[in-house]
Amino acid sequence: MTKTLLLVDDDKPFLTRLGKAMEARGFEVRMADTVAEGIAEVKKQPPMFAVVDLRLSDGNGLDVIEALHSAKPDARVVVLTGYGNIATAVTAVKLGAIDYLAKPADADAVYGALTGDKDHRNALPDNPMSADRVRWEHIQRVFELCNRNVSETARRLNMHRRTLQRILAKRAPK
Repeated sequence: MTKTLLLVDDDKPFLTRLGKAMEARGFEVRMADTVAEGIAEVKKQPPMFAVVDLRLSDGNGLDVIEALHSAKPDARVVVLTGYGNIATAVTAVKLGAIDYLAKPADADAVYGALTGDKDHRNALPDNPMSADRVRWEHIQRVFELCNRNVSETARRLNMHRRTLQRILAKRAPK
């Protein structure tokens, strides 16, 4: 029985690299770079496995997960994203995802998550970032994406502008 895998990601170089790596691991890979293409691939032939990015150019990858879970409830789905948060992780799992990986994830981590193989998963880091550091990194990333505009960043983070200014003025936590 062939292991069919659908990869949905709008980062073309990443999609191509991951596709080749997963083919080398025995998967029959199909690729899509939009929500619409992903849903079309699911309708054409639901795969046994899927790796879906959350933020795509034409919408949310959760729509692809929902379509796949409706078509093939036993499909194993792994969510990839560079913008992870607890709410989307919970929603993805409720829709049928089995794991949630932060980008950039290597092929071994994706393979381990898809197959449930603990040997291929990434080991926990010896010194993970503190919660304060993770929060600070996220604020910095959003600040840069907003072209260092404090008011826009505060609005997007649902935070008071002065509070954000105080956070930005401090050094990064350890």
